[in-house]
Amino acid sequence: MRDMRLTWRARGVLAELATGYTDDDRPLMHQLSSLTRDERLAAEGREAFRKAVAELRTLGYLQPESDGVAERLAVNLDAAKDARPVHDRFHRDDDYDGS
Repeated sequence: MRDMRLTWRARGVLAELATGYTDDDRPLMHQLSSLTRDERLAAEGREAFRKAVAELRTLGYLQPESDGVAERLAVNLDAAKDARPVHDRFHRDDDYDGS
């Protein structure tokens, strides 16, 4: 999730798909993208979700499942091996006083 190549939106989708479902109840992409704003309880729309999924697919975080259902994507966290983590400048120094 700390891969700086990912937008914050894509990180949220990845977090949802990586932790929100078991292998047996993972939804199809069109089921998630077709949720209404009231069902999602969020402001972002379908196109934003589709763009985040496309970004995750491009970087290898989401891959089609082997069952042939192209819309059911499996999370592949092995893609994180190529991640560009947050730069060290964001870590606190030993002399950081909190101000």
